[in-house]
Amino acid sequence: MTAAPTPGGEVLGTLRVLRRSLLKLHKALVDSERLTYERVQGRIANSGALLQLVLHDPWFVWLRPISALVVQIDELLDADEPATEADARGLLAEARALLTPAEEGNGFGANYYEALQRDPGVVLAHAEVSRVLAQDS
Repeated sequence: MTAAPTPGGEVLGTLRVLRRSLLKLHKALVDSERLTYERVQGRIANSGALLQLVLHDPWFVWLRPISALVVQIDELLDADEPATEADARGLLAEARALLTPAEEGNGFGANYYEALQRDPGVVLAHAEVSRVLAQDS
């Protein structure tokens, strides 16, 4: 049995563009959460303190799925073995599923919905990611 074909340049190109868009979205979400956090908890001293909060504070834990998705994309793009088209398309589908805001509930979808409601920067970053994902549909 032969291995599945390596994804064409188009799918890998889409993943690379998606990765960049996800990083912009992640930054917009961190910036938005920082402002909300500071309104409630007080000013964050510096970027090092913010990084520690993002990594360890429960306030920011909901952002981990988007960070993990970027890591998965990096691993796929940097793997020694060629990625299959199914692998690439699977990550695109995972991004679509993750970035579906949920008005009710808790977890990423609900927090994402709230961020979209309060921050135009998040809305713009979301629109960019949505455009990338729509190109592959």
